[in-house]
Amino acid sequence: MKIKQIHHVAYRCKDAKETVEWYVKHLNMDFVLAIAENEVPSTKAPDPYMHVFLDAGHGNVLAFFELPTQPDMGRDQNTPAWVQHLAMEVDSMDELLAAKERLVAAGIDVIGPVNHTIFQSIYFFDPNGHRLELACNTATPEMMQKLDDVKWAMLEEWSQTRKAPSHAAWMHAPAGDHA
Repeated sequence: MKIKQIHHVAYRCKDAKETVEWYVKHLNMDFVLAIAENEVPSTKAPDPYMHVFLDAGHGNVLAFFELPTQPDMGRDQNTPAWVQHLAMEVDSMDELLAAKERLVAAGIDVIGPVNHTIFQSIYFFDPNGHRLELACNTATPEMMQKLDDVKWAMLEEWSQTRKAPSHAAWMHAPAGDHA
């Protein structure tokens, strides 16, 4: 078996309507489907929910559950807020910068662009507290080949030492030294 693609990614939300409207307004996603039930189909547990689906482009679907009978949602306090996030790709740096301008104009705090050498990103939170990233690829084929050549060695060294391997230290060199 080989996975064809991700069918959808689902997160919890505080308010389904607010969430759909936010993603439509700020990320230009289309609202494609709503499912609501009073019983969980897989477990048969009585737990009313609203499940909404948004089109993130190219067959990628982002979904949310509103669960009104459950305790307020929180986050894993043992994991830094920057770790768990959803990264979505845009076509160009112009689109990335324009998205930042729109988000900031709407009163949303945005970090970046952050230069990760092979892509640049901006970071912000949705109304549910989920961290989002918009990224624009900037890598050359040569850069990606260099990273591909060392990925297994890096993983093995990390698994032995739990310290950052230096195989790709070139990614943190001054601009222009990445070829």
